[in-house]
Amino acid sequence: MATLETLPGYARDLKLNLQAVLGDSPLDMAQRLGTALASAAASRNADLVRELRARTLEAAGEAVVEDALAAAALMGMTNIVYRFRHLVGKESYAQLPVRLRMNRIARTAGPRLDFELFCLAVSAVNGCETCVRAHERALVEGGLSEAQVFEAVRIAATVHGLAVAFQPGLDPAGEISPA
Repeated sequence: MATLETLPGYARDLKLNLQAVLGDSPLDMAQRLGTALASAAASRNADLVRELRARTLEAAGEAVVEDALAAAALMGMTNIVYRFRHLVGKESYAQLPVRLRMNRIARTAGPRLDFELFCLAVSAVNGCETCVRAHERALVEGGLSEAQVFEAVRIAATVHGLAVAFQPGLDPAGEISPA
């Protein structure tokens, strides 16, 4: 099992960047850790999710863990639909109802704005322009600064890079091992 302590030398910058983005920040600790956990889940790396879930649970609590994982799951679904609409660019698809349940967004375990932040980070990892724009707008209108919004994206980028470094099949020397 990969851990931050066992990252190979080529991933040292990522480990340092994680320490930086989870350290001094315009976001509070719950926002930073929830964003990191949601991004890890979106990046689909079980080892990284396990490690960040434990950190988040200890430092920020179960509500942040629940919201982060719910955001990753819901955006994992909706980002596909909205990215498809954007990529195809046909007005006819934009007129069709999405008809996917997202009741969880209305009933977050923690602050609604934090849930939006987690959704933004996952949407950035998943590359959904429509969702990134919608969540960024909701965050700024909700009172977060552009610096706070951008910090969430920096966390998402760092965590996604770590997920790549953690991928199965890479040995500590950085060689691809046979499956």
